[in-house]
Amino acid sequence: MENDGTNGGPVRIPARNRRQTMDWALVLASQGIEATIVHEADGPGWGLLVAAADHDAAMRSIRLYRLENRYWHWRQPLVWRGVVFDWKIFFWALLVAAVFYLTQTSRPDLAVAGRMDNAAVRAGQWWRLFTAMLLHADIAHLAMNVTLGMALLGLTMGRYGPGTGLLGAYLAGAGGNVAGLLLYPATHLGLGASGMVLGGLGMLAAQSVSAQRRNPVARSKMLKGIIAGGLLFVLFGLSPEVNVDVIAHAGGFVTGFLLGSAWVRLPARWQNSKVDVAAVLVLAGFIGLTCWRAWKS
Repeated sequence: MENDGTNGGPVRIPARNRRQTMDWALVLASQGIEATIVHEADGPGWGLLVAAADHDAAMRSIRLYRLENRYWHWRQPLVWRGVVFDWKIFFWALLVAAVFYLTQTSRPDLAVAGRMDNAAVRAGQWWRLFTAMLLHADIAHLAMNVTLGMALLGLTMGRYGPGTGLLGAYLAGAGGNVAGLLLYPATHLGLGASGMVLGGLGMLAAQSVSAQRRNPVARSKMLKGIIAGGLLFVLFGLSPEVNVDVIAHAGGFVTGFLLGSAWVRLPARWQNSKVDVAAVLVLAGFIGLTCWRAWKS
């Protein structure tokens, strides 16, 4: 029978398995709370024993740890040191695939209503700057952007947070469309997520700026990171395929780089789960609003 602490003895904190027990033991140790790992194969299983006087503080520490790491199973470290990939990018891939299916079957008119159309945007249909990123011309176009986007945007989300990273890439893609609006003639039409994907690449290139902030000697590393991002942009953004939208690609990359350079300099208190959740809500709300405007137009 577990002790509830009323008799002054140690209190047992149950855990699901060995890994969770070890993780919680490290959390408590970091807070100066002594805990003993226990395991009864024929009883309650894994758990921790803490002094009754430390029980409340231990539970608070564990709750905070679980809150900060509730999405850990989606974020996986890769073999390269410090590189994290966020598998929640899979939901973005599902979204663009669903939109493509819808426009190819029951609502082909949505592709016309949501694509980038310079004349329509200049006439007031601003939402096209955003809805165009969800549309694709054919299955090959979709496959290319989803494949490359899964890789680059997953890394962006792993570096900046799932909500903050994807929102930044989304805004960068819109920045690429703004560049096309300013530099292309009124007859220009466009669609696709490539500006958003290359915006994520720009944000990844910008993360090297933070190395200089932490260590002034790291300027060479920062320069190498920027050069690497630029070379990847040339490889993916300036490919020789027909009708490649170079302006949207370049605009997305530059906008992503500027956003990333600003975000890596934000104070640490702005880089937390609450800000990330807020970014998810802003992104979801804006996608919903712009798609609704295209649907009604």
